[in-house]
Amino acid sequence: MSENAKTARAYARACFEVTQSKVERAKWSEMLDFLAAVSLDADIIRLMSSPAVHRDRVAEVVLKVASGYLTTQGENLVRLLAENGRMHVLPLIAQEFSALCREADGQMNVRVVSAMALKEQEKIQLASALGKRLGKIITLDNDIDESLIGGAVVYAGDLVIDGSIRGRLQGLANAVIR
Repeated sequence: MSENAKTARAYARACFEVTQSKVERAKWSEMLDFLAAVSLDADIIRLMSSPAVHRDRVAEVVLKVASGYLTTQGENLVRLLAENGRMHVLPLIAQEFSALCREADGQMNVRVVSAMALKEQEKIQLASALGKRLGKIITLDNDIDESLIGGAVVYAGDLVIDGSIRGRLQGLANAVIR
């Protein structure tokens, strides 16, 4: 996992732990999504990456842009991120926070990479089977990678299930080498 992803996960977890209800989680989700969009603006990116601009000034500008959208805690988060030079991880923080909210609600996004597009019935069956195994309500995203030859690779949080032909061939090759 990259350093930015680790940092984002830590900040997202801290934000999540501050919330006490679905209403508060929804407010934080809105704030983080808004801040993520602000941090991706070309002018803000130039400002954040300029060595001539002090970090306090970056926080001031972002807070001015976000005026009326943030709670006091949201403003404090902006100041903390700016002070630590981590404003660029806001989009990742928003993603991680969203994942934590889905998990708390018993939901999980699962990415399935397959050699061919899954049919709707296959998606339903796979989502149902994964839901039973993981105890979650599953939402599937299907990506295509023809190099898999056949089968699929399932990415469900930290769980990876490689049922691809390419994966099996690689496993066989590793066994032969030993």
